[in-house]
Amino acid sequence: MKRLFLRLVVYVLIFVVFVGGVGFLGLIRSQKNFYGAIRQEPIPSLQEVQKPTYNPNKPTVAVLLGNETTEASDFMIPYELLSRTGAFNVYAVASDNQVRSLTGGLDLVPHYSFKEMDQLLGKSPDIIAIPFMTMRDEKKYEPIRKWIQQHSNTTLLSICGGSGNLAATGLLKGKSAASHWQSMPDLKRLFPETNWLRDQRYFREGNVVSSAGVSSGIDAVLYVISQKLGEPMAVKIAKEMNYPSYHFVKNPKMDPFDFDMRTYYLNNAFHWSKTKAGVLLYNGVEEMALASVFDIYSDTGTTKVLSISSSEHPVVTKHGLNLISRHLISNAPKLDKMIVPGREAKSLAAEEIKKWNENGNTKEVQFVHSDSPNRFIFEVQLEDLAKQEDLLTAKHAVKRLEYRANDIHLEGKPFPLETYGNMLLTGLLALLVAFYIDRRFIMKKRTSKLEDTSLKIS
Repeated sequence: MKRLFLRLVVYVLIFVVFVGGVGFLGLIRSQKNFYGAIRQEPIPSLQEVQKPTYNPNKPTVAVLLGNETTEASDFMIPYELLSRTGAFNVYAVASDNQVRSLTGGLDLVPHYSFKEMDQLLGKSPDIIAIPFMTMRDEKKYEPIRKWIQQHSNTTLLSICGGSGNLAATGLLKGKSAASHWQSMPDLKRLFPETNWLRDQRYFREGNVVSSAGVSSGIDAVLYVISQKLGEPMAVKIAKEMNYPSYHFVKNPKMDPFDFDMRTYYLNNAFHWSKTKAGVLLYNGVEEMALASVFDIYSDTGTTKVLSISSSEHPVVTKHGLNLISRHLISNAPKLDKMIVPGREAKSLAAEEIKKWNENGNTKEVQFVHSDSPNRFIFEVQLEDLAKQEDLLTAKHAVKRLEYRANDIHLEGKPFPLETYGNMLLTGLLALLVAFYIDRRFIMKKRTSKLEDTSLKIS
């Protein structure tokens, strides 16, 4: 009986360690592709970097960039929407002027450092937008924390998990705030003095407006626009984007999502052969459209997204961000698909597309937004993700984005076949290893003892 128990323990331990170890390594690799996608490539000359013109008669918005990685859509949503109004000076601001990386591997150059912003204005920005910024290294986050604290009396707008960054400054103590449903367990543990709300798309208390998951940030920004510039402006911006959920701007109440992370973790752990998707950067590309490609595909753990441009010079977005690609058309790696984001991609990126084709690249260019100009940008990509991967993966992406419109039609495989296949294969290998150890050591030892006993009796 004791030997049977030992054998059972060996099988269970080997299975757990083997499958868990392989899954953990896969998870680390996937997370590095998204949250750890910090630029390693050399940085080209930045002499041609330009800043949007400063108008002292306009209020100023500082959209923060972290010192590790900053969540792409969290950053781009306030940057583009507030820029679209034409009523604000909107700048990307960081602790220094070094290139920053957004999640998924998109790199940009800050317009101003904190010191330069303070010198330019001589006062606090009128709005500070705080996206989610990873805080693995407390020392790297310290200058951001201090700068927010120095300007704590202005309008503070946190997007998605950015409320955790704001809470880290101490400015949410005793207050209520919204955040991404996925972050709630950690936020409640780390910042118990804040009342974390799961049923609000956004929430305002005093000078702080906090939003829930990714697309909820759109509602929060539109709300701020309506308060600063009047509701007609907010409605105008929503219509320009074909945003289908403006009713949440007026009433942010929502039913909380359930916490179901199985598909997310399994894909990150066991989806090994990731789709390689190139994203073509070009002058005039819309910020949210670009970020959504990196965000939607890359975070699923199924896709590695690579930025590609025609030259080493910075690419300037529609509203003045300076982007630097990690690959050139001339030396682009082998891709499974090439995506050209933005509603005007066919005209604005015509020269880049021509170079792509002339360079002998065989992958067909995919116009995710300009082929569907009357739809909201998230919808066409979520539908493409379902076709590329499966329904479970796409449905989790919908939930992660807090996207609640009904204008989306997902079609594809019912579940991630590769993920479950790899997990099953890993489990079988673990059992084979356990069987070998059992036969080679445990059972052999028992056989030897039986033979010794038999010899003594004879």
